[in-house]
Amino acid sequence: MAMYITQASSTPFYNLLGASKSATSSSDLDIISLARRGFPKKSLLALAKIISLNIQELANILHISERTLQRYEDDAIIKTEYAEKAVELARLYTRGEEVFGSIDKFKLWVKTPSLVFDGEAPVSFLDTSAGFDMVFNELGRIEHGIFV
Repeated sequence: MAMYITQASSTPFYNLLGASKSATSSSDLDIISLARRGFPKKSLLALAKIISLNIQELANILHISERTLQRYEDDAIIKTEYAEKAVELARLYTRGEEVFGSIDKFKLWVKTPSLVFDGEAPVSFLDTSAGFDMVFNELGRIEHGIFV
């Protein structure tokens, strides 16, 4: 999975996961450490609420059944493979907020069907690492005024 470091934002991705570090001091090693350590289910659900994903959408992105996700205790540390996807999700939404100037504008964009994504909403591609790459790349094009 490609790593896109966010250097500054009003909502650093660490904050979206309930962590105390700021994105301005993040490095690839910090991100890997966060994903390896994991975080409690309640942090994951808080992230989903902030970025306006329901539990079914979150479960699809994480490749976990909705029922399995619901079975986790709130304080249970989620598995590394799910934590890694959650870190990427938080980083994507932080990047989207930077590009669009507001998290609300990005949340609207990510759920709106687009010709660039073959008539589907960008959020529907977030179940794969290639999909994350496509959305990150499109954000780069938008940031630089390249509309296709």
